[in-house]
Amino acid sequence: MSEIYRAKRVILSQEDLSDAYIEVAGGKFVGIYTELEEGRDYVDLGEVTLAPGLFDLHIHGFLGHDVMDADPQGLAAIAEGLLSCGVTSWLPTTLTAPTEELNQVCQMIGDTAPHLSGARVQGIFLEGPFFTEKYKGAQNPNYMLDPEIDQLKNWRQLSQGLVNRIGIAPEREGAVDFVKAAKELGVHVGLGHSNATYDQAKACHEAGADFFVHTYNGMSGLHHREPGMVGAALSFKEVYAELICDGYHVHPRAAQILVDQRGPKESLLVTDCMRAGGLADGPSKLGEFEVIVKDGAARLKEGGNLAGSILELKTAVKHVVEWGLASLPEAVRMASYYPAKSLGLENVCGQIKPGLDADFIILDENLDLKATYLKGECRYQA
Repeated sequence: MSEIYRAKRVILSQEDLSDAYIEVAGGKFVGIYTELEEGRDYVDLGEVTLAPGLFDLHIHGFLGHDVMDADPQGLAAIAEGLLSCGVTSWLPTTLTAPTEELNQVCQMIGDTAPHLSGARVQGIFLEGPFFTEKYKGAQNPNYMLDPEIDQLKNWRQLSQGLVNRIGIAPEREGAVDFVKAAKELGVHVGLGHSNATYDQAKACHEAGADFFVHTYNGMSGLHHREPGMVGAALSFKEVYAELICDGYHVHPRAAQILVDQRGPKESLLVTDCMRAGGLADGPSKLGEFEVIVKDGAARLKEGGNLAGSILELKTAVKHVVEWGLASLPEAVRMASYYPAKSLGLENVCGQIKPGLDADFIILDENLDLKATYLKGECRYQA
């Protein structure tokens, strides 16, 4: 039994359709039409935009839970909660921590991910521990190490192959060789939390590093005599750049410079959301650090550094449109299709295409989320 939905606008990976229909059967997309055969029944969703479910590549927690808790019930709660953000796919993201703790977290996610009923885990992003101290942000420098490929192999094994993304600092000893070896394992390497020079970043990029971790944040800035990490992120060819569009991490005009330089296809919207996401202002924690959430920003209690965000991905999409950085279709793709493509998962998730799981969202005329569908079933309604 199939269901057909009509929307004023349907956003696909390469085009934007008006007054279009999508057909869903058995939890999959089976058809996309601009006209419908006479006599076929359909559900008219009205003056709305129907778009692919969003994909958050970089998220630590939500609703009081953190990936680093190594708690299966907490992971399940995050996955369920993310449906209210329009997110149907995500990468649980770790922090710099002792090896034993990261072992435990990777194993827990590998064991738990197949049984989750909310937003689907499409991999694991190891944010650290191979960073450097100057731009540590809310990462603990006590556990920072030189990259070691055997550790990555172990985390991959413990996670049942889910680890598919890792961030490192290019100036760490052995970084270039690590990038090459990680690429052979099928793990995408990003550059971040780093005081690297442009040339150090370039060497890792040439070895296969293919993204920058929350661009501008936690990295050496652009200087006319030393372009640094930011200069690298703005100028390298064929590389993706994460961007946190909450209005705190990056000024809208700096975000515009990045999108203008990289283009929407290489600019990836992420949240870097921590456990306080979805909750009221007040005290919280990120890893071992005390955090205060106030007026939409999460900051370390000691020192005041930004400590991740409480951004929801649906809001990042809305900001990109409101700030004039991209059109609505491109803003949606920056949070769905392009993230999936950056991991080679575009034929698994991130777009509306026959044969893929019917994960999609409904946005009203104000770009607010009305509903989230997972495998063709409405799982969240505003």
